[in-house]
Formats: sequence, structure tokens, C-alpha cells
Amino acid sequence: MIYFLKFGAAFVMPPGIFILICLWLSYVLFRRREKEIAAALLAASLALYALSTSVVASALMRNLEAAYLPPENPSGDVIVVLGGGATQDTPDMDGQGGLTDGAASRLLAAARLYHRLHVPVLITGGQVYEDSGAEALIARRLLLGLGVPEQDILVETESKTTGQNAVYTAEILKKRGLSKPLLVTSAFHMKRSVLNFEKNGVEVVPYPTGYRVNVAPRAFHYMQFAPMAYHLDNSVCVLQEELRYWVTRATGF
Repeated sequence: MIYFLKFGAAFVMPPGIFILICLWLSYVLFRRREKEIAAALLAASLALYALSTSVVASALMRNLEAAYLPPENPSGDVIVVLGGGATQDTPDMDGQGGLTDGAASRLLAAARLYHRLHVPVLITGGQVYEDSGAEALIARRLLLGLGVPEQDILVETESKTTGQNAVYTAEILKKRGLSKPLLVTSAFHMKRSVLNFEKNGVEVVPYPTGYRVNVAPRAFHYMQFAPMAYHLDNSVCVLQEELRYWVTRATGF
């Protein structure tokens, strides 16, 4: 009963409610013999519905996240952590500002790797927007709280894109004579990140983290066909990553 109620609720909240409205408008237009517009609206509604379901979104995300798997025995001479979003003035235990979920997952993985390998951690990421936090500086504070010594933390605070992450990180690695970086970022972000570093002459050891979906498909359940904003976000994330990947391949940026 509880899953039946959840399934119904998915069509009351966005995006489900908007999908139903568009389907109804498509029906009205068809009755008015505006068949071409009705067909276009119907196609758009069904596409939105598909992208909002777990069965489609998870398959798309799973394929993207499978591009690289973390090595069983990671090794390197530096741990490079890519920024992924930060808040500016949110309260924290030892200051203001925090990392968003994806960025926090990356930093936690980097801290765990540090305590295993005891090599420097290089955090790359500046303040992307006026109302966002200075990612590398906030991450540095958090790493200190996670027991990483100050002398083993390097920061790059100018980059605002993945491409710039790679450019500025490559410069720091060259100056410090570091040649085997472990690259830590979200699993969905790794494919494009590796390409950006390759474009800058840096061969990285990928260490993806922060997986959004299971590695293997779960058992079928009808809730997989309920439209939800979370699943739509996953679908959009995949489409954005693929678009940016091919733009980077074509232009180098």
C-alpha cells in the first residue's frame, strides 16, 4: 500500500503533475484537430516522463559512471581533488562555508586515501559565483579537521571549470615534480575530467567516488516508473556531461 501511495504522489508533485498537464493539453489539441502540435507536445511529454523515471535515468547514469572504476590498490605521488560546489556562509563546526554533497563525497574519499598513502592532497577549485564559497579554501579547512596535516595540503584557488582545474593543476604538478596523480572526483564526472587532464598532458589514475546509482541494476519494482525530480536530475546530469565531453574533445576546452 505504501508504494502505491508513493507512486500516486509522484504524479501530484513536479515533474509528474506537469507531465499530466501536458498530456491533457495534447489530448485537447488533438480533439481540436491541431494534430501536429498535439503530436509534438505528446512526444515532449513522453520524453520528459521517460527521463524522470528510475528505469531510464539509472540506466543512463550507470553507463556513464561505469567509464572508470577505482583501483583495488591505489597508488600515486599526489591526490588531486576536483571542486564540485560550495556554500559561502553556512555554519560549520570550525568556521563558515561548506561543500555540497558531491564535493563533500570527493573530499572524504581524498582524506581516506591520504591516511592510506600519506602523499600530498591538491585541492583545485575557486569561487565560481559571487554567492558561492571558495571551494579549495573551504575544503582545506575541512581536510585539517579530518586529520590531514597542513604541510600536506596544496590548494589551487583560481579555477572555475573542469578545464581550468586541469590547466592550473598541471602547472602545479610540473613545478613540484609530481607525475602520478590520483584523480578524485564524482563517478559521473570522471570521464570528462580524465579527458581534460589528457588534453593538458597529464596522465591520471582515476579514483571515482560519490556514485549516484547502484553498479548493477536492482530487482524490478513498479516504482521505477514513477516520475521524480531526482531521476530527472540524474538524466540531465548525464546529458550535460556527455555534451561537455564532446565539446571538450572537439575544442579542447
